Amino acid sequence: MTPQELRTVFMGTPDFALDALRGLIEAGVQLVGVYTQPDRPKGRGKKLAPPPVKELALEYKIPVFQPQKLRDPVAVAELKALKPDLIVVVAYGQILPQTVLDIPLHGCINVHASLLPKYRGAAPINKAIIDGETETGVTTMLMDVGLDTGDMLVKRTLTIGPNETAGQLHDRLAPLGREAMDETLRQLCAGTLTPIKQDDRETCYASMMKKEDGLIDWSLPAGQIHNLVRGLDPWPAAYTSLNGETLKIGKTRAESGAGEPGTIVSTDEGVRVACGEGVLQIGELQLPGKRKMLAADFLRGHKLPCGTKLGS
Repeated sequence: MTPQELRTVFMGTPDFALDALRGLIEAGVQLVGVYTQPDRPKGRGKKLAPPPVKELALEYKIPVFQPQKLRDPVAVAELKALKPDLIVVVAYGQILPQTVLDIPLHGCINVHASLLPKYRGAAPINKAIIDGETETGVTTMLMDVGLDTGDMLVKRTLTIGPNETAGQLHDRLAPLGREAMDETLRQLCAGTLTPIKQDDRETCYASMMKKEDGLIDWSLPAGQIHNLVRGLDPWPAAYTSLNGETLKIGKTRAESGAGEPGTIVSTDEGVRVACGEGVLQIGELQLPGKRKMLAADFLRGHKLPCGTKLGS
C-alpha cells in the first residue's frame, strides 16, 4: 500500500495542526476532505474568521467540512460518503463518537502533544511545564472512545528548557507532531505498525486551562511559581493583585532569598518578590487595559517600594 492509495480525512483546527496536514499533503496522501471547527468571531470587529486548517485546505483545493457537531447523523452520513480509509486527527476540538471511529478501514489516528500515557487531556503542554517536567514529546495513537486512551503507535521526544514557555514549547512540538505522523504513515503503508497498550497507572489528566488557574499563591516555592508562570504563557497568564487590580506577570526567574511571601523585597534588577521558599524575579508586568511592560519600564510609571504586598 502507498500513501497515494489511502483515502484520508484530516480533522484539525488550530496552528498546531498545520504541520501534520502539510506532511500529509507533501506525502501525496489522497485527502478527500478536511474537517475543522466552524468559523468564529475574531478581533475587535468580531468578524467571522476561518480556522488556520481551513485556510490551508482551501489553498490546496481540498474539500472542507465544518459541522457544528460531528456526532450529528447528517454529519456522520456525510463523512461515510467520503469512504475514508484513514482519519487523522490533530487538535480538532470535538470528541469523535464511536459511529465516526468505526468508519475508516485503518481507524482514526490522533497526534497528541505528550508522551502518553502521561498527560491525557486538553492541555498537556501547559501541564507538563507547570509540573516541572524536563522532557515531553508527541505520541500518535489509535483512537478509541476514551479520552486519549487508545493504543500508542509512534513517539518523539524533546527536552523542555528551564525557562521555556508553553507558547514556545507549542511551536517546537508542532513539527515534531508532523515527524511522528510521517513515521506512522510510513509504518502503516509498510504493514509494520505495532500498537502498544497504555498503562493507565502511569497517566495523569491535563484538563483545559481556565483564567483562574493563573492565580499565584505566594506561599509556594519560587521554582513552582516560575513553572506556573511559564506554563500559562501566553494564555491564560499567571497573575496576582496590586492595590486591588489584577497584575499579570511574565518572564520570571527563581532565585535564593527570603521574606514574607508576596512581599516585594527589591526592585534593583526587575521586581523581586518573596515566596514560601526563595524569591521570584519578575521581568514583565501588565495591568488591566495596559500593554505588557518590561519591569524597568513599569517601575518608571508605578511606585513599588520594598515591603509592598502583592496578592490578597
